[in-house]
Amino acid sequence: MKVIVADKISERGVELLRSAGWNIVLTTKDTLNAEIADADALVVRSATKVTPELLEKAPRLRVVGRAGVGVDNIDLEEATRRGVLVMSTPGGNAVSVAEHTFALMLSLARQVPRHDKAIHEGRWEKSSAAGTEVRGKTLGLIGLGRIGSEVAVRAEAFDMRVLGYDPYISEAAAREVQVELVPLERLLAESDFVSLHTALSPATQNLINANTLAQMKKGARLVNAARGELIDEAALAEALKSGKLAGAALDVFVEEPPKNSPLVGLPNVIATPHVAGSTTEAQEEVGTQVAVQVRDYLAEGIIRNAVNLPALSADQYRRGRPYVGLAERLGSFVAQAAPSRPARIRIRYAGEVAEVGTHLLRSAVLAGLLNAVLDEKVNVVNAPQVAAARGLAVEEETRRREHGFPNTLEVSALPDKSASDPAAEFTVEGTVLHDGSPRVLQINGIPVESQLEGTILYLRNRDEPGVIGLVGSTLGQLGVNIATFALGRRQAAVGAEAVALVRLDGTVSPSILEPIKKVRAITEARLLNI
Repeated sequence: MKVIVADKISERGVELLRSAGWNIVLTTKDTLNAEIADADALVVRSATKVTPELLEKAPRLRVVGRAGVGVDNIDLEEATRRGVLVMSTPGGNAVSVAEHTFALMLSLARQVPRHDKAIHEGRWEKSSAAGTEVRGKTLGLIGLGRIGSEVAVRAEAFDMRVLGYDPYISEAAAREVQVELVPLERLLAESDFVSLHTALSPATQNLINANTLAQMKKGARLVNAARGELIDEAALAEALKSGKLAGAALDVFVEEPPKNSPLVGLPNVIATPHVAGSTTEAQEEVGTQVAVQVRDYLAEGIIRNAVNLPALSADQYRRGRPYVGLAERLGSFVAQAAPSRPARIRIRYAGEVAEVGTHLLRSAVLAGLLNAVLDEKVNVVNAPQVAAARGLAVEEETRRREHGFPNTLEVSALPDKSASDPAAEFTVEGTVLHDGSPRVLQINGIPVESQLEGTILYLRNRDEPGVIGLVGSTLGQLGVNIATFALGRRQAAVGAEAVALVRLDGTVSPSILEPIKKVRAITEARLLNI
């Protein structure tokens, strides 16, 4: 396993990766391209840009770990298309950014940089304009994630009233940090200080613009330690020059360093060079966190803080992990055994399976199905996108299973809805046993139980005497050993429809199918690799 660390992270993080026994390569801007071709993982901070061109050079890449919160230096769409998981480390620098936010806010309130500059230039400006207290003032937080919540906790200690705007947080979660959730318009109108803590997206780019600035209280102050693109810099510069805002404190800019920003040089702007999360403690934390996440994903498939996969709680992942393997194998089984190319896939979840993150199981089913028929790499990251591009529709249902195993997953390959031939449908149902092994339970409604592993001879036949013996003797003559033989039939009657799953040892040539098909009762024979 080869892991590239392209930007500096904590030495502890590097050592955690090395402890796994992998090849850890520390690259520079000049050496990254030469090393990326055979890399399994890439660890970056904000300096390295993970572009489509870079990803094109990394056909083996499985995961990009971002030591930090924002991932705007990573082309998520291209990474997802290529099946590359992207992880960030939210919360690792939350305290550092929250403390820096307060440093900026207090510096604005008390004009600390101005007074410091005067002292160093030999001026004693004690009689100049007084500052203002933050006590009793209203702080508006746009974004109540980990950092915003940490700022709210500190604001309570300063005896501030805190308003919050975040469409993705509940009232209960906001109350826990003593924040009143309000619409954005009200937050802007009532806040003495507005602090930005939201991610950059098409919906939030230029969130602070001429229109929203006009809604702010005259003499208010703005703090941004999140992303520079959240602010229309020209509009903010105009608001500061006109006196609409008393000041702004910025740790981030649209262009960094800000060579052409209209904000640089304004007397009521305090600026720092994107260092809110740059404390010794924060860098140690995010470096360690990203190393642990990348290590656990490569070694055990554990997914944490992925930004191009839906999030799972630790409990959901623990409970759902065995079913991910089942889902992928059932998808592969359907792709290889279905009588025709499906237009639709139906997935039915029963029992605990429905409670453990069906979005991940859906992706696993699609990955198993598509990998069985496509040459390109498909995994749970890009499977939904690949399926959609091929017009493969997915239907999902949850149900209660009354008898037998309570926790099951059923995958069906279905024709286009306009088709009326029931023979074109193919369904397989499975479960996970207590030992974690995935099992088939039914095929097209016929009960048959078998392990889902290795080379499997799938047979459909009429239930007649001697079929098992003929299949066994034919395989024996071909030098093929049988590991297990599972047989099921629709009803107890000679000639009834039956299916068999024969697990075979070793590598088996598809040429064995011809003599098997010559057994008179066999109506279909397929060789599956699971």
